[in-house]
Amino acid sequence: MNTTPIIRCTLAALALGLSNPSFGEPVEYQIDEDHFSVGFLVEHVGYADTLGQFLEAKGSFVYNESANELNEGEVIIQADSVFTNHEKRDEHLRNDDFLDADDHETIRFEATEWRPKSDKNGTLVGDLTLLGQTQPVELDVTINKSGEYPMGHGKQTLGVSARTTIKRSEWGMTYGVEGDLVGDEVELIFEFEANRQ
Repeated sequence: MNTTPIIRCTLAALALGLSNPSFGEPVEYQIDEDHFSVGFLVEHVGYADTLGQFLEAKGSFVYNESANELNEGEVIIQADSVFTNHEKRDEHLRNDDFLDADDHETIRFEATEWRPKSDKNGTLVGDLTLLGQTQPVELDVTINKSGEYPMGHGKQTLGVSARTTIKRSEWGMTYGVEGDLVGDEVELIFEFEANRQ
């Protein structure tokens, strides 16, 4: 078949676009567990905030980057992986005063809606399950960077920062709230890189 240079270029561009899963299609992203930080800040007796983190977490989501649309997403955190650099405090956080990690092994966030504010910012709405109770939450999200990873796997990668503040008493975690021994408000911090599958 004889084709003109213009037609050949058009066909090549179309083939390239159709072979690229980000071209108008939602695709799955897997959060890289080696580059996933889940942290929290909570006030201690009014003197200072305690900074902690969860060392084990995983997640994935389905996202259409060209349309800036999130179809679904989930993050699962292992409750007993809590770490505040203080062994006695960490043991207390794992017991039934706080996380009750023996009976509630995971903390789960399931995304239900993405409300974009710009190409880089938006609000992620979802349900947070903690201590067996599920409540709605909203996260402020920034997409820091999107592009081929410059090292190793070379996959298309999204870098994301997300923040929200919850009242833990709304999930039934009330220890220390009376008397302001431990703050009710907890800031949750998520930093991660996610690779397109």
